[in-house]
Amino acid sequence: MAIIEITGLEHPGVEIFASLTEAQLRNRLDPANALFIAESPKVIRVALSAGYQPVALMCERRHITGDAADIIARCPDIPVYTAPREVLAGLTGYTLTRGVLCAMRRPDAPDVDKVLEGARRVAVIDSVVDTTNIGAIFRSAAALGIDAVLLTPSSCDPLNRRSIRVSMGTVFLVPWTWIDAPAALRSKGFRTVAMALTDDSVAIDDTRLCAEERLAIILGTEGDGLSAEAISQADYVARIPMAHGVDSLNVAAASAVAFWQLRSRN
Repeated sequence: MAIIEITGLEHPGVEIFASLTEAQLRNRLDPANALFIAESPKVIRVALSAGYQPVALMCERRHITGDAADIIARCPDIPVYTAPREVLAGLTGYTLTRGVLCAMRRPDAPDVDKVLEGARRVAVIDSVVDTTNIGAIFRSAAALGIDAVLLTPSSCDPLNRRSIRVSMGTVFLVPWTWIDAPAALRSKGFRTVAMALTDDSVAIDDTRLCAEERLAIILGTEGDGLSAEAISQADYVARIPMAHGVDSLNVAAASAVAFWQLRSRN
């Protein structure tokens, strides 16, 4: 275990935590060296248990023998950068949640067919760009029995630091990958339901939906919802009945309702 006291950004390796943007960490030009940042001991433990490979830790000195002690013991061959809380906040630009960060290697996105193997209920995130919503959708997916999550390229990266934190590490538990368009799932044996308000949308408790053997639930962007193309290509269009003149729920809240209602009963 290499405990390294830091006082500034000049120490090699600290830039991972302090100055690299999310895009730079993702490193599209050199995917083999792409990274992401997991924040808080609980989330880091979930990632380690899921098999993600740690590269470096940053934590407050007091956490070395405290909240991060078991994590450090699991990662004996990586550097641990440390400093008082106020110094770390100044270096990274934000107060660390529970005082611990871990840089980890970003794995290659798995093949769609592998992610869908054995799946009966999947979520499709189409052009959702808010990191908080992405994290909340993953948390609901994990809790409510969704077998896999697919994202279109215009959606936010689930391994964004904030998405990971909001998801409480469930982005490491639910299989996920990227897909060009929701319509592609038809060729994979799925029927699709677009969550949208249209003149011909059915209520989400329509018995035909739960009766489907394999169902993909398509969720759209925060502002405009799903595109007309995505809606027209879906097998069903469903709505969540509203009261008090409210027209719709936030996409994260809507996902939780949809996942629960449309879960596989078998």
